[in-house]
This record gives sequence, C-alpha cells and structure tokens, in this order.
Amino acid sequence: MRIRVRGPAGQSTITLDEAATVDTLRSQISEKTGLAAFVVKYGYPDLKPLPLDQFEPTQKLTEIGVNLNGEQLIVTSKDGAPVPPSSARPSVAQRENPQQPPGHLSLSRQQHGNVENDPPEVPSPEHGGTFVLRIMPDDNSCLFRAVGSAVMGGMDTMTELRAIVAQTIQENPDIYSAAVLDKRPDDYCRWIQSENAWGGGIELSILSKHFDIEICSIDVQTLRVDRFNEGRPMRCILVYSGIHYDTIALSPSDPPYTHADAPPEFDTKVFDAADPLVLEKALELCRILQGKHYYTDTASFRIRCNTCGGMFVGEKGATQHAAQTGHYDFGEAG
Repeated sequence: MRIRVRGPAGQSTITLDEAATVDTLRSQISEKTGLAAFVVKYGYPDLKPLPLDQFEPTQKLTEIGVNLNGEQLIVTSKDGAPVPPSSARPSVAQRENPQQPPGHLSLSRQQHGNVENDPPEVPSPEHGGTFVLRIMPDDNSCLFRAVGSAVMGGMDTMTELRAIVAQTIQENPDIYSAAVLDKRPDDYCRWIQSENAWGGGIELSILSKHFDIEICSIDVQTLRVDRFNEGRPMRCILVYSGIHYDTIALSPSDPPYTHADAPPEFDTKVFDAADPLVLEKALELCRILQGKHYYTDTASFRIRCNTCGGMFVGEKGATQHAAQTGHYDFGEAG
C-alpha cells in the first residue's frame, strides 16, 4: 500500500506491504517527519483522528478498520514535542507530492501521439452517444482547464478558477493551514494564482464544493477513482495521468455509437451521479489509456533539464537538481 504523509517538513510517500503493522507505520512516520511524538489525522478535507496509540503495535494495518491505501495522513507535533529545525526541512521544490507536483517546477510531458491524434472512444448506446477523452493543453493549467470546460463551458477560465481557490483559502484559515498547504497560506494564494502553478487535490476539493458538484478523478496508472465532494447529485470526470489532467465527455453520435464526430461544443461533461454506467464507461476508456501507457510514473520516469540538458530519474531527481542549480524548466525524456 502507498500512503502519503504530510508533516511539518513537507510531504513524502510511504510504501508498505500487506504484512505491515501499526508499529511499522509509526516508525515510518517518525522517519519521514523527524517527529518522535505526533498526532495523525486522515480523510482530508474532513479530517478525522487516526489514534495509532490505541492499537496494538503488532496489529496489521489491514486489520485496524481504516483503508489507508492511497490515503493522505496529516501529521503534526504533539504539544511540547520538538519539531525538525528549518534547516533540515526540504524547500518547496524538493518536496514530493504525487497528487500535486512541485510548484516551482515547470515540467512538460512527453507527447503520446497515438492518443493526442486519435483519442479513445467508448460507445454508449444507453446514452445515445460516445464517451471520448477531451485533451487539455499542456500548459500548467490543465486541471483548471479540465474543470472549467466541464462546469463553466469553456477552457479559458483559469484566472477565475485560480482566484476562487485563493479566496477560499483566505476565508478558511482553520482548514487550509500551513501544515495542509506546505506553505504559508498567503504565499500559497499568491503562488496558485500564477500561470505556472499546478493544481492538485486541494484545488479539486475547493472547486468541487464551490460549484456544488462531485469531481471524480481517475488515475490512469492505477485506475483508482478519487472523489471530491462525494454525494452531490451531479458529477464531472477528470482523467489524471501523473502530471496532467484531461476530461471525459459524452459526444452525441449515430449508431453504432463507436465514433464521436460532433464538435466539442455539443459535449456533455456533467452527469447524473446516480447513473453508474457513466463511471463504468469512463473506467473502460481509462483502461484503454492505460494500455496505451498514457500516464507518467513520477517515481521512475526520465526527465531532461531544458536549461542544461542534464538527465535525471523521477520527480525526486528533478527537484534535487532544481535545488542545486536553480534550473526549473524540465521535460519528460523519451
């Protein structure tokens, strides 16, 4: 299982096997955060305590009644416990965050020509149309474009959506603290309104609540579905491919509904959340994308520095190079 841990020093990822115990998790959290005594919460944004002290140290994590696989844990120091010194904390450009890449890096992905030129299509006679991937421009605003195209009817809404995120953070300091944001809230608000800032889970949570809609984000690599503002009557579906977001649309078509030939302006991108077939069709489409390797494994992909030509492995390699050299323009290498 993979667990994201966000502590005073930033965010990291823990990978554990099925035999991992409560004590294993406690040791890993302590190692990643530098904290000897800490409080753990989960279920962002509606955080709930995870009382590890109340479980037997040898109890398996699979038996504690909480599914931690893919979960994000918020870890804070217990009152009176020492916090790692600031000199030991990684900078923003050094932090690992699979759902939201480092804000100071500009990373362009490798083009998947067979997908960009021929997006997968899934027939849906039940809806009188074809589900198709609508590909967003690769310009650091893909999340905002994907959401905007669904809920506002146009992709050129990035500035407005970024402003909504910043305003929400400023109005809710108890929810969006420095521990959650990895930055001082004022700094985060300035950063997220710049055109080079990438959006992630925080932004999807805020925008889903602002528009009173459920946003489902399907991870192509794992086919995991992350639901934001779950339970609302309407939903839109995004496709997350590691460092990029696209959106899924239903295009009206003729029998046998195998080809979406209508212009994108006729798309439907907001669906009845009570219709399970929509999500099934979306997952079928993502399985096709997975088979075409339409995703980036941020832990192991090869990255080229567009400034000096250096080659690195994984997001960690790029962030280390950025911290050492001040180079922040990267591209995914073939």
